[in-house]
Amino acid sequence: MNVLFLLLFVVQTDTEMDELQDVQLTEIKPLLTYKNSQNFQDFDCQEHDIETPHGVLHVTMRGSPKGNRPVILTYHDIGLNHKSCFNTLFNFEDMMEITQHFAVVHVDAPGQQEAAPPFPTGYQYPTMDELAEMLSSVLTQLKVNSVIGIGVGAGAYILSRFALIQPTLVEGLVLINVDPCAEGWIDWAASKLTGWTSNLVDTVMYHHFSTEELTDNQELIQTYRLHIAQDINQDNLGLFCGSYNARQDLGIERPVAGLNENTVKTLICPALLVVGDTSPAVEAVVECNSRLNPTKTTLLKMADCGGLPQVVQPGKLAEAFKYFVQGMGYIPHVLLSHLSTESEYQRLA
Repeated sequence: MNVLFLLLFVVQTDTEMDELQDVQLTEIKPLLTYKNSQNFQDFDCQEHDIETPHGVLHVTMRGSPKGNRPVILTYHDIGLNHKSCFNTLFNFEDMMEITQHFAVVHVDAPGQQEAAPPFPTGYQYPTMDELAEMLSSVLTQLKVNSVIGIGVGAGAYILSRFALIQPTLVEGLVLINVDPCAEGWIDWAASKLTGWTSNLVDTVMYHHFSTEELTDNQELIQTYRLHIAQDINQDNLGLFCGSYNARQDLGIERPVAGLNENTVKTLICPALLVVGDTSPAVEAVVECNSRLNPTKTTLLKMADCGGLPQVVQPGKLAEAFKYFVQGMGYIPHVLLSHLSTESEYQRLA
């Protein structure tokens, strides 16, 4: 397995979780100023409503394609949109230094964008497979030849499905809190609550955050609880949640040399799996890692990072992303020289 050793990360082997690399962060400083609304704002973007065979997708594009380079394509989790899921990361200084080399396309799932109107009565929300299929229309209309995907939760699942059905269009994937399994999170989340009377917002909060975070990080929790309750159309959110809960298993298997490497269903692109050590998604991400090609997959388990590493630790995720795209042959190694130098990093083959 290719594993990134970052200067501020200490990698530990967890013998109880096969293939798991624990990435410990030596300093934890939440970088989101929760009272500063600019973290949920777009800068220098163009918005598009794109027709697809399964409905309209709202997308937001930063920059224009840079030659033959892939475009960074993001997809958010349930209860969020591209702003609340990704803008803290993409507005972070070090990430902007990286993205000057790439155009970025943010996809909002149907009905989840800011100020989205409600769907008509009887509307049939797209399945997870259909949501993945819709991305081909986005790339065609925006004249994008290939992408590096960054997805969280449901978005990570959708991008994984897209990479399985359109492998030539996906050059790499950063999958945060990905769950490859079919088991619905709603039943799991409800089991953590007292009784079955909790509302959708509570259930979505348990999807994102551990009990520890819900108790200890009140400012973060209040910010996202209000966003989920007030900024996302609740009927639309329920439809998106229902689609995610009804997802099929990705059906991926780890290739074994000389046995099934030419026939197995798996991701063929490089993949960086990211999860916070207290995230509710830890077991699911470990399971996904166990099913992927270890020569193309890196697993970063970020200590004290919780369920939204792209929000709480955008600097650390930006640096990991930098080395991920450098490993793919993009952006020069001298980029972000004000951070750690190349000599301060090691790679294991």
